[in-house]
Amino acid sequence: MSDTHTLPASAAAQAERQYHLAHEPHPENGTSLGFWLYLMSDCLIFAVLFATYGVLGRNYAGGPTGAELFDLKLVAINTAFLLLSSITFGFAMLQKQQRDVRGTLAWLAVTGLLGLAFLAVELYEFAHLLHEGAGPQRSAFLSSFFTLVGTHGLHVTFGTIWLVTLMIQIGKHGLIPENARRLNCLSMFWHFLDVVWIGVFTFVYLMGVL
Repeated sequence: MSDTHTLPASAAAQAERQYHLAHEPHPENGTSLGFWLYLMSDCLIFAVLFATYGVLGRNYAGGPTGAELFDLKLVAINTAFLLLSSITFGFAMLQKQQRDVRGTLAWLAVTGLLGLAFLAVELYEFAHLLHEGAGPQRSAFLSSFFTLVGTHGLHVTFGTIWLVTLMIQIGKHGLIPENARRLNCLSMFWHFLDVVWIGVFTFVYLMGVL
């Protein structure tokens, strides 16, 4: 006589499969957690740089001040580039949710162009300051300025390279789960840089001019 408490083979197999699914590691969860930890470490780096600028930002050593050096109109245009790139990245994420590969790539391309425009304006500003003799060695104010703004610029450069690499991967393989997960991480990174730049614009440029 068969045991009435024994599950049928198909039900037992299904129960075993559900057990394994519940206990298997989920790569997307590990990736998200790891990337959040990275962003928190980046927050600490920028917090230190902001604190350093707060301490050294008025030590001009007899040299030019922020009010004498900063072109607020140029910085406002650059800020607009980065804010717009954050919006276009949001459009790319909407297209990703609709599984539209071409739409996702198109908005990512616009985002990348805006990121490059931001970097071009920042490089122009640095070149102008160096031409005026206001390099990082001129005073503690300029040393902390170049370090803070330059570190943010390096992050935007890295983000743009990452964006182009991801576009190539999406073009080859489509919006597979791995690419979707990478796109989510890049989205968090890009918006993080946007928030940091708002702090730079307010704390460094606006307060420096005022």
